[in-house]
Amino acid sequence: MEIMSRKEQYDVKKLHKRLRRLVGAAIADFNMIEAGDRVMVCLSGGKDSYALLDILRNLQAHAPLKFELIAVNLDQKQPGFPEHVLPQYLTAIDMPFRIVEQDTYSVVKRVIAEGKTTCSLCSRLRRGVLYRVATELGATKIALGHHRDDILETLFLILFYGVKLKTMPPKLVSDDGRHIVIRQLSSCKDKDFATSAKYED
Repeated sequence: MEIMSRKEQYDVKKLHKRLRRLVGAAIADFNMIEAGDRVMVCLSGGKDSYALLDILRNLQAHAPLKFELIAVNLDQKQPGFPEHVLPQYLTAIDMPFRIVEQDTYSVVKRVIAEGKTTCSLCSRLRRGVLYRVATELGATKIALGHHRDDILETLFLILFYGVKLKTMPPKLVSDDGRHIVIRQLSSCKDKDFATSAKYED
């Protein structure tokens, strides 16, 4: 962690406050979290999902309504993935969690030809596992760390390659109606998380 000047400390505090405000507004605008919800926060190990968990924990401590959080990481057995990092971190902050081991990596490598994009199949496999785990945990909402840039990129990918106008909505009910996916970072910019992560331990 870099040593911050007073101005940098002020700017980071201001940034965190803005991110919390944007997330709180998204939750209110789309009725993402309700009293009594059990929210499964999906952690990839990237800066966005770390930020999402941190913001939700802060809101949980200060919000007038009561809701539960449980962190879930899907270990897809990608080579080089540091599988010890998240359990150590979540244990250190006293966060309930579950690590799910599912080798979707081998499936994707076997099915998708070398050089072709793996995103679509990987996403479908990951979503299926997360839906199953949400049911097992009794989660009423599934929180994903997609931010504004992810949503815009998806819009253009589908537009150019799928020849239709569609993207990831902030709140989505699964096709079978059993799961609700929420994206509280939908109004937040990727560069803000990069800035925030720079000064975190």
